[in-house]
This record gives sequence, C-alpha cells and structure tokens, in this order.
Amino acid sequence: MNAPDRLLAWSDANQRLLAAEFAWLAALLGDGTRDASAAQAEAAALRAAMPAPAAIDTLAALFSLSAFERDLLLLAAGVEMDARIAGLCAQAGGQAHRPWASFGLALSVLPEPHWSAIAPVEPLRRWRLLDVDDSAGIASGRLRVEERVLHFVAGLNALDHRLQPLLRLQPPAGAMGSDQQAAVAQLLGRLRGATSALPAIVLDGDDPAGQRDVAAAVAHGLGAGLYRLDAADVPTGAVEQAPFAALWRREAALLGCGLLIDCEERESQRVVARLMERLGGLVFVSGHELALGHTPQLRQRIARPEAPERLQLWQAALGGKAAALGPVVEALATQYRLGAHRINQIAAQAQGHDEAADAAALHEASRGTAHGMPGLAQRIDTRAGWSDLVLPEAQLAVLRQIAAHARHRLKVHHEWGFADQGARGLGIATLFWGDSGTGKTLAAEVIASWLGLALYRIDLSAVVSKYIGETEKNLRKVFDAAEEAGAILLFDEADALFGKRSEVKDSHDRYANIEVSYLLQRMESYGGLAILTTNHKAALDSAFQRRLRFVVHFPFPDQVQREAIWRTVFPAGVPLDAGIDHARLARLNVAGGTIRNIALGAAFLAAEADTPIGMATLLQAAQLDAAKRDKPCSDAETRGWV
Repeated sequence: MNAPDRLLAWSDANQRLLAAEFAWLAALLGDGTRDASAAQAEAAALRAAMPAPAAIDTLAALFSLSAFERDLLLLAAGVEMDARIAGLCAQAGGQAHRPWASFGLALSVLPEPHWSAIAPVEPLRRWRLLDVDDSAGIASGRLRVEERVLHFVAGLNALDHRLQPLLRLQPPAGAMGSDQQAAVAQLLGRLRGATSALPAIVLDGDDPAGQRDVAAAVAHGLGAGLYRLDAADVPTGAVEQAPFAALWRREAALLGCGLLIDCEERESQRVVARLMERLGGLVFVSGHELALGHTPQLRQRIARPEAPERLQLWQAALGGKAAALGPVVEALATQYRLGAHRINQIAAQAQGHDEAADAAALHEASRGTAHGMPGLAQRIDTRAGWSDLVLPEAQLAVLRQIAAHARHRLKVHHEWGFADQGARGLGIATLFWGDSGTGKTLAAEVIASWLGLALYRIDLSAVVSKYIGETEKNLRKVFDAAEEAGAILLFDEADALFGKRSEVKDSHDRYANIEVSYLLQRMESYGGLAILTTNHKAALDSAFQRRLRFVVHFPFPDQVQREAIWRTVFPAGVPLDAGIDHARLARLNVAGGTIRNIALGAAFLAAEADTPIGMATLLQAAQLDAAKRDKPCSDAETRGWV
C-alpha cells in the first residue's frame, strides 16, 4: 500500500473511532440508546485495529494527558463535531440555549475526574489545547477546543493559521561543501547523544543560505521538518512572546518540526535571546556574530567555503561543462566568494549554447549577488582599457601587478599555501594618491574591466551616519556584499573616512575612533581588492598605510604625457579639424581629467555650431573650464591656438 492509500485508510479508521468515542460520550450523558460499556468496548476494538495511533491518542501521548484530560478534550471536540453531544450537554445542564460542555458537567459524567485538569499550568491550557470561558465561573464556563486542535483530532494536520503569515517551510538541503557536511554530521552526533532537553543550535558565520541548508539537513537527520522565522517578526515584549512560544511548541509537537530563526540584524539579537528562553525542542538560530545570552547553546560556525572548495563546488555543479570552460571555472572560484547553495543556483540558471555564452552568463550572475550594495554604493560602468591610461611606466607596472595579484589569488594563497599561514593580510588593500584628475578612478576602472569584476564607488554620504553604530553597520553591509560578489571597492576621497584618529575629548571622538578601528579590521580581513583614493596621503591614519599592499602615486602629467592624453581623448567618431595641434594643446598645464572635460565641452560647442572641433573651439572650452575653476588660462599656455 502506497503512502496516499495508507493515509486514506488511517483517516477512515480515525473517523470510525471518533464516532464510537462520541457514542460512548453520548451514553455517559444519558442518551439512552446504547450502553456505555458496550460503546466503550466497540471503541477499544476499533482502536486496536487502527493502522497507526488515532489522532486523539497521539495528542494524549504528545502532551502527557491523563485519561480524564483526554476525555475532557474529546468531550469539547464532540460538542463541535456531533450535534447530538451538544444537545445532550445542553439538556444535562438544564439550559437549552447553552449547547456546550462545562467543566462541572465533565466532572460529573467522565471517569477519573480531577480538578487540576484545567489549571493554567497543566497540559490542556499550557499547550493551548483547550480554553475555558470563565465569565460564568470555572465550573460553569464553556469549554472550547482550539480550532487547530479540533482539525487535528479530525485527522487534518496543518500549521496553525495564526502562524502561517510568520513562518515558511524550509525546503530540503541542497548541495553542500565538505565543511558543511562535516558540520551536519557533528551536530547530529551530539544531538542524538543528548540525554536531556536539546540545546539551541546557533549557526554563526557569513553564509546564510549554507546555514539554512545545514539546519534543514540536521532536522531531516532527526526525522523532523523545519520552519523558518525572520527575527524581525519575533514578538518583542514578554506578554506577546509567551503565547507565541506556547503556540509554536504545540505546533512543533503536532507537526514534528523544528524552528530556524534567521537573525541577520544585530538589533534583533536581544529579542531572539529572550524568546530562546521560552522555546524548547529543536531550535536553530542563524546569523553573523551572534551573542544570544546564557540559554544552553550548541554553536557551529557555517562560513562560505574558501577558494579551493569553491572550485570543487563549481566543477561539480557544472558537471561535464566544467572541463570545456577551463580557466573560467578557476576565475569564478577565485573572484566570487559564494556559498554552495548560490553556486548551484547560478550553475543551473546560466546555461548558454556555447562556452563563451556560458562564461558570460556565469560571471554576470555571480556579479549580480551584491544585494546589499545598491543603496550604499554606485556601480561604475567599466569600459576603459590599458591603452586609455597615460602614466609613467613605473606606475603602469605596479597597476599590472595589482591586477595579477587579484587574478592569481587561488594559486598563490591556496595551491602554494600562503593562506595556511593565516588569513590576515590576504586582501589587496591599495592606495591611489595624487592630484585630482590624474587618473586614479580611471585606473580602478581599467583593473576592474581587465579582471571582469564589478566596480563599486562607496557613497560616503550614505555610509557615514551621525547615529552611533550606524556607520559600522553600513560598512559591514558593504564589505559582506562585496565579498560575496567579488566586487572591487573604490573609496573615493578616502581621507574623509579613513582619516587619522583623534585624541578623545568627548563621546563623539570616541565613537569616531571606533569607526576607524572597525574599518582597520575589515580592511585587513577583506579578501578582495579595495582601492582607496586621496589627494592628501598624509591625512590617512598611519595604521591604514601599514596595511596597504600597494601604494601608487599618480603624478601630475608632464607635457609629453599631456600630449599623449590629448591624442587619445577624442573618440573615433568625433569630427576634428585638420589643424589641431596636439603639441600646442599640451602646453595647457592641466591634468587628464580636466583635459577630458575640455574635450567634452568643445564637442558640445562644435555640435551647436555644426562644425568640426578645431583649435578655436578648444580654446573657448578651455577658457570656460578655467573660469569654472577660477584659474584663467595664461597667454603662454594658449598662445598660437588660433
């Protein structure tokens, strides 16, 4: 017999047993059509023939109900499910308009009665199986079975409707890395060996999807399902938490499920810690840097896998296509710090018609995981190449080294073993310093384009907050999202954020120093490429400078370099006058950024006049730009332009 047939057979048998039990109750209430002993014997025979325990007996076992408590719950259910029982209760109470059971009536007709059955601390009310309307007194008040419990007695087992908006059924675990599989085995070993109440399982780390998969795998290994609750939806006050906890514990018993609380925000930890004190059974809490009080806990770190394991996960997820993609797979593993769950999602979704299409789709999907970035950073479109950079050869050589360090991290750190010496200093923190317009941001674009990585400029106005702790929170989001997506972080005007720590004179100084210290820690632990740009190198905190792997000075361009910039600044489609003299233009003592602004301004002037760009147009654009900067062009710089 298959599972649906077994369920149908059990449901039919459960209904027949309920009918017999209700007949026994009717006999006790004075129905007169049957003898109570005969009805009880029939119910016992049907119970013995059940393919699995009846729902009412399962309830009694789950919540340790006495025989009287079981019968009391059955009586309250009978009033709702059998009109004959309701009528007999009204008749027995002498009030036809009150067709319900009271505790006083139950005490008088049910065997083995005891007054404590409806005490608030006893199972019926503690687990919210039964409610008593005590407006007419405890003995005379109406006994009402909870709707969820009534459905369970009838053979229907589904999550209570009051919890459905808050909880989501966690799907089975997907593919996991070797470390996560080992964590599952370790947790199962400790939980199966528990001789008392289970401790809460705290899954700490930076892989939320991996934590959910581990929790689902552990629950499955214990024969339980798993529901997930966001910490933001946890009731905050003790008055609200107590009924929620009781309701969940009842549901956990009825459904055979555990609970996973996602606690991603630190602000929710105190609320979750208080709730954990009220919960029992199989409870997981997932998050990052969790501090959850003194409730008995079993802690396990679940972090994103390192590059070698990511390479294995990509190869397994891509299957036969991994060999055809070749170095693309290694680049994916090196550049994007993704968990097993996300790797398998991307591999399943990004399936093109050839290797080139697959490679582009895989990179694009991997870059698109920076969920926390958009509000705090702006993505820069990176189209520039090495030929667009006009710098001395020494600086270009260092920039190529930076790109090489980023590309070959997997080989050097893991294959050659440098990561085994410690995780500190494995990131590529880089400082670009020099005057405005000397190519610092352009160099970041070139490196990002060459590596095929997303480049994000950090929006300091969105990151820095006057509220205590908010700046660190925003920076944590930026770094976490960037690590996942393999993004390059660009901190423009970094001295505003990475400035020197000051002498502590008041609380504002102390918290400003805390922000700088937090930045020091994150910059040191960040595994990707972070580029800081500044016009004032001396303004940076010296501790930052010690942690920099590269420092690149962007000098003000000399005349030869300025001429090279002028020769490359105009796109191929721009109409140029034959008389443009790049050597004369190079006498204008401005940086590359200003040269680009002048070229763009001249293009608009020429478009308005419907003429090619000539020296006169460029002179007019240069004068307009100089007026904006309040630095007029000298005669020596522009002599001979027209």
